[in-house]
Amino acid sequence: MSDSIGDNMNFVPLAVPFFLLLILIELCWGWLKGNNTYRVNDSINSLSMGLLSTVTKFVFLNIGLLVFSSIEHNYAVWSFDMASLGHWLLGILLYDCLYYWYHRISHERQFFWASHVVHHQSEDYNLSTALRQTSTSFLTTWVFYVPCFFLGMPIYMYVSIATAHLIYQFWVHTQHIPKLGFLEWFMVTPSNHRVHHAQNPEYIDKNYGGLLIIWDRLFGTFKEEDEQIEPIYGIRSPLSSWNPIWANVHVFVGMARDAWRTRVWQDKFRVLWSRTGWRPADVAARYPAPKSDLASFEKYNPALGSLAHGSIVAQYILLAVFHLWSAGQAGQLSLPLLWMIVVAQAYILLVIGAVLDGKLYARPLEYSRLLILAGMLYGSFVGGLVGLSWLYYGSSYLVLSAGLVWICLRSEQSRQTTNSMTKAI
Repeated sequence: MSDSIGDNMNFVPLAVPFFLLLILIELCWGWLKGNNTYRVNDSINSLSMGLLSTVTKFVFLNIGLLVFSSIEHNYAVWSFDMASLGHWLLGILLYDCLYYWYHRISHERQFFWASHVVHHQSEDYNLSTALRQTSTSFLTTWVFYVPCFFLGMPIYMYVSIATAHLIYQFWVHTQHIPKLGFLEWFMVTPSNHRVHHAQNPEYIDKNYGGLLIIWDRLFGTFKEEDEQIEPIYGIRSPLSSWNPIWANVHVFVGMARDAWRTRVWQDKFRVLWSRTGWRPADVAARYPAPKSDLASFEKYNPALGSLAHGSIVAQYILLAVFHLWSAGQAGQLSLPLLWMIVVAQAYILLVIGAVLDGKLYARPLEYSRLLILAGMLYGSFVGGLVGLSWLYYGSSYLVLSAGLVWICLRSEQSRQTTNSMTKAI
């Protein structure tokens, strides 16, 4: 298998500018129509999750591609012909059917849900939600596509279909497109995907399809959007945090806690493979998990001033420039430098999350970020891992980034002081 082939047929990087443009168009459309579906904190968090998902791929070994390559070359029982349109259509159907089962099991089994839950945490529903992706997919997703390679699907065809399939799913994450007539019968549309993201009892765990909704109709998981039941987005046990690391691991941590706390030895192992939401009876009795009251549901929305919001947006734009540059350089950098880039980007995302959450530790977290990253950068320069240009640009990035965080924290301190004085009066 050639990495260059996979890279050449990965359409997602080409689509990213269009994703961002469409997000801007949707935002403007919502404002003009008096139906804005965006909040700064939620949207920045969704974009942060997408960025973190991408940057972690710099260093995590892609187990799936190694397995796929081995099966394709040694165990394939058939062979797809890339010159045949019929074989391409068959490949699309096969991939979409496997996606349906991957997606369904990712909701119905706890271990897989622990990875997939990231995509469903947003309590808003807009195009930025589509970019909210997990950073732990290397643990789970690839397993479901092994049949493609036993049937001899070339990596070139697989990557083409998989990335085009992912791009298709972007546009269905919107509240502004109504039902689409006859297309609702066989295609995944915004209407039936809104149902999938809802936590209402009538809607939950429905409509798993990625491209075609026919699999849901065949296997009994289809639910039509009811105009009388407005979707409530999010997950039943709300995350109530903008911390991107915690968003990726909170279900895994919950499973580990339950396994540790239960007195029943069989349940310590059952936690791993149980149905989503199952907990050992003794643990559930001692440590009940809170659920949202959908009758009086309120979105998680810590107050933040407009200047702080502006600083956070500017911070994310600065980070996005750094990320795009590093993504273009990833194939040429050593593993230590890749890890440094991952840590640098994850660290600022942690700081952004802490600021959005209004955490008291946001300031010391920022100080630790600057100290550690400055030390890493200088150490890399002294150790000969990077040249003078890295030291110059890296230092400039840290200064600009630190300035934006300072503006944000300072403005929030002033706003809170003003509010306290006003209440005292």
